[in-house]
Amino acid sequence: MSPTSFASEVPTLVLEPDDRAPGLARRFLAEWFREWGSLDDYIGRVLVSELVTNSCVHGEGPVVVRVFRDEWDGGAVIEVWDGGNGRPVVCTEDVQATSGRGVFMVSELALSWGTRPLVEGGKVTWAKCGL
Repeated sequence: MSPTSFASEVPTLVLEPDDRAPGLARRFLAEWFREWGSLDDYIGRVLVSELVTNSCVHGEGPVVVRVFRDEWDGGAVIEVWDGGNGRPVVCTEDVQATSGRGVFMVSELALSWGTRPLVEGGKVTWAKCGL
């Protein structure tokens, strides 16, 4: 979807849960940050990458990414949907682990974050960051 879509539509990207998904999500988010006049998309790209990776590894089915501006303060909200029922949790630090730090990074970098179930099954994990 192009940044020229109607304002009432929420920018949405549907991804296959594979190794390409995080990179495609980062490019999608960067495009929207540019459209919104923000040149500082680093935290947003880290957040969307970690959320999409988590959905690819632990979720089920396609991964849906949505980005939009919070109507209250103008911040960016990143939502990642998948069909898995498990909820992300912040793991305790294990310096020997080679993975498992993504949700911790999200919890530290995002202004706020959370998860909610979808009526049709699955979940949405969201994170908010500044522009």
